[in-house]
Amino acid sequence: MSASIIDGKAFAANLKEKIAGKVKILKEKYDLTPGLAVVLVGEDPASQVYVRNKNKSTKAAGMNSFEYLMDDDVSEEELIKKVNELNNDPNVHGILVQLPLPEHINEAAVIETITPEKDVDGFHVINSGLLATGGKGMVPCTPLGCIMMLKDQLGNLSGLDAVVVGRSNIVGKPMAQLLLNESCTVTIAHSRTKDLPDVVGRADIVVAAVGVPELVKGNWIKKGATVIDVGINRIQKNDGKTKLVGDVEFAVAAERAAAITPVPGGVGPMTIAVLLQNTVTAACRSMGIDEPN
Repeated sequence: MSASIIDGKAFAANLKEKIAGKVKILKEKYDLTPGLAVVLVGEDPASQVYVRNKNKSTKAAGMNSFEYLMDDDVSEEELIKKVNELNNDPNVHGILVQLPLPEHINEAAVIETITPEKDVDGFHVINSGLLATGGKGMVPCTPLGCIMMLKDQLGNLSGLDAVVVGRSNIVGKPMAQLLLNESCTVTIAHSRTKDLPDVVGRADIVVAAVGVPELVKGNWIKKGATVIDVGINRIQKNDGKTKLVGDVEFAVAAERAAAITPVPGGVGPMTIAVLLQNTVTAACRSMGIDEPN
């Protein structure tokens, strides 16, 4: 068996096209232009690239993009003041503070300052609680992108055995909750799980999000399973060059799985696309209107 490759890049491009269509309708019917504000503290090169890509994608969808660049030594008080300004700005429907923040700033305090309705990253404790209790909050982008791809690949997920390897608040825990909401039987595993090969080996769906290069061995994968690899790790090859790999041993897993996401080009492209989708959702909720199809 050779797995079909789940093309996250193509999926994300299609989603962005649909979002642009929704934005067009919102502008014409309601005079509403969804707005996304991104706050970047410091000059981390990876974060700068990510923020530029967000800005480009937001504008391409016809949305308003607001960028706020702050120095590394900005105080926590100043950053929270900026977030509160954005909370009160009616043109801003989504707020994202790029992580990580400098050590002198309490990330949790900043995230909790964001109005939950504008928390398009889905990290606020209220949104986490709503997700856990079946409420209508904002859902973290990466897990939501994963569930979209799984439903597109498999259709109805009800009754399937799913294993999430990783327990972070950003991916692992919300991913497990989304799978539970789809009526999967869900196990959360991690690097300290006993008999991890057996736990992974019984799963119809494997979502790897632990941040350890190729932790999940290909021969652990059940034949016919669907594998979503969230990990992105840079490792050094024998020739001294580097390459990107996921949390799953791809080549062997692809011989056993029915479908699998590659790294890069799988989950990664979905994150920004879902961020735009969350901003549209937030804009519609702010006006109490139904989101266009």
